[in-house]
Amino acid sequence: MKAQQIFLIVAAIGLLPIALSYGFSPSTSLSFLFDINADPLNVTHIFRAVMGLYLALVIFWVAGAFNASIRLAALYSLVVFMLGLAAGRSLSLLIDGMPHWLLVVYLLLEIGFGVVGIQMIRKTVLEDV
Repeated sequence: MKAQQIFLIVAAIGLLPIALSYGFSPSTSLSFLFDINADPLNVTHIFRAVMGLYLALVIFWVAGAFNASIRLAALYSLVVFMLGLAAGRSLSLLIDGMPHWLLVVYLLLEIGFGVVGIQMIRKTVLEDV
């Protein structure tokens, strides 16, 4: 198995519990993890939509791990996703201050996965030249 395949699978496995914590039972998990009241219908709806987005990307990354024709696209989507989240979290740090420690861990992981993803893309592109 190539490094790109392993990377996509690791990212998918790592994102799966986060996705489920956001949307499977938001009122339970978000209250427990972050002291967020997700009982209002609109809040639950938003977090379940976020879960859907996360799960769709998990499926795409797993598909990319096992299908060479979409592997590069899966890597690009991973980089955009991770660095997009990291950018939003960084902006929030500047504007809103320090969040829960777990969200800082997410930020560091997102930056790390984004940077490694860029390296994987470069390696993939150079292999194809």
